[in-house]
Amino acid sequence: MGTVYLGRDPRINRVVAVKAIPIVEEFSEAELAEARARFFREAEMAGRLRHPGIVTVYDAGEDGGIAWIAMEFLQGEMLSQYTVPERLLPPATVLEVVARVADALDYAHSQDVVHRDIKPANVVFDPATRQIKITDFGIARLTNTSATRSGIVLGTPSFMAPEQLEGRNVTGRSDLFALGVTLFQLLAGQLPFRADSMTGLMYKIANSQHPPLKTIRPDLPPCVTSIIDRSLQKDPAQRYATGAEMAKALRACARSLAA
Repeated sequence: MGTVYLGRDPRINRVVAVKAIPIVEEFSEAELAEARARFFREAEMAGRLRHPGIVTVYDAGEDGGIAWIAMEFLQGEMLSQYTVPERLLPPATVLEVVARVADALDYAHSQDVVHRDIKPANVVFDPATRQIKITDFGIARLTNTSATRSGIVLGTPSFMAPEQLEGRNVTGRSDLFALGVTLFQLLAGQLPFRADSMTGLMYKIANSQHPPLKTIRPDLPPCVTSIIDRSLQKDPAQRYATGAEMAKALRACARSLAA
């Protein structure tokens, strides 16, 4: 969504990332109001979140038909760079990285914000420090307001929970399903649900079981499989209740790897 530029805040000489969309050019008159609202919703959602695992938004505005958000400039690269078999991270690193994402989501959910599009491409990872930052809260919605409407599917289909695909109520547990898909991909080098069509993919996510991780990575301990299996439950009530609970399980599993 938009183009990101390297910029500098001239008042305090701070390097920033500037996300810009020429909304007047990109959208029709009928779509313009919604496009503008969604863009500034990202600024509002991310701007009210203060957590070391979430990108910081400094300012936002619109000028000459271009809407822009100035945000923290991040070191590192997208986690999606580590989802192919030849570039997989060590399992212990994956567990800690995903635990940090779970921590950040736990905070966002405590602020009544559901991300709705958790995936490796929306997490920036710095290999030198192992720090992570969740980005792109552009489709996030406050969960305690009437702005959350059923029947609206937003997000990346391969990572969406069954209830999100079906337009049902989306909660923090929907983000944790997406994080489970992310964990599977980071460890297996492939997605847990794959199909030749969107219809087929949606059917599999809603009705089919994911392949057992041990058939792809027999070297991993059973605790990894247990975390993925619980995260990818079709019924939200059967998943982890909070990001903190999932993070605790991930770190306990990581300790067993080191033992």
